[in-house]
Amino acid sequence: METWRGIDATPEGRPASVVAIGVFDGVHRGHAALIRTAAKAAAERDARCVVVTFDPHPTAVVAPHAVPAQLTSVERRLELLEALGVDAVCVLPFTEELSKLSPDYFVRHVLVGGLHAKAVCVGENFRFGHKAAGDVAKLTELGEEFGFEVLPQTLTADDEAFSSTRVRRLVAEGDVSGAAEVLGRDFGLEGTVVHGAGRGGTALGFPTANLQVAPNTAIPADGVYAGWFYRDSHRHAAAISVGTNPTFDGAERTVEAYLLDFSGDLYGETVRLDFTARLRGQVAFEGVEPLIAQIETDVADTRRALELG
Repeated sequence: METWRGIDATPEGRPASVVAIGVFDGVHRGHAALIRTAAKAAAERDARCVVVTFDPHPTAVVAPHAVPAQLTSVERRLELLEALGVDAVCVLPFTEELSKLSPDYFVRHVLVGGLHAKAVCVGENFRFGHKAAGDVAKLTELGEEFGFEVLPQTLTADDEAFSSTRVRRLVAEGDVSGAAEVLGRDFGLEGTVVHGAGRGGTALGFPTANLQVAPNTAIPADGVYAGWFYRDSHRHAAAISVGTNPTFDGAERTVEAYLLDFSGDLYGETVRLDFTARLRGQVAFEGVEPLIAQIETDVADTRRALELG
């Protein structure tokens, strides 16, 4: 899959395309259905399926006080889009300048001049241009002028509507099973393994990998989860703790994973944690011994939840 950043970086002499436009944060099942529609339309028109997405989220520029928590990094978004069979992705840096483009200019410069669009596939509530002046009706009008078809889509799969907002709410509630239903896969967190307080491997006997994630990342509600820890091509079962470690009067919220049947140094590695099931909420224990007993139960529950026998 080809990728480029900014419409001016589009390779010259590009063939005609069917373009799917959106932030696609999370790349949930509704997004996947829209992209499959675009890919089908591209095949019918002897064109390439190209996704246009944005970084950062447009809200970061037009309403920075209301930026939603991010479900996927741009890099993860690209991986998921490639898995859907997209031919190319153009990541548009969403700047104040871009936010001020008129709908007409956006169509002329990006869709027609840059991507030679034969058709454009968008969600039915799609808005574009300065102060969101453009909608599907305006895009259709411009399509008639410039010779491309508009294919508006309801973000549904199996007759159920999906949205990134819904995923964020479910994740914030700790309902990772519900989030997986919308996403079509487990919800995941990406980050770097960093040093923590060091209690896991010393006082508790369960060394954990502490995950440092990007600011404004969607993180599940405090509690303990069963999931999978991915590093390069390796996958490890993990009992995951999210919270402030109240037994030790912690104040900082952390994400820690105890990898089952693993030993080794993970510091500095870039990894992904996928959350499969919520096991329990966060609890403050009266001492180390009750906490250790509960961790042993959590590990056993993780094995059952992941069907490890």
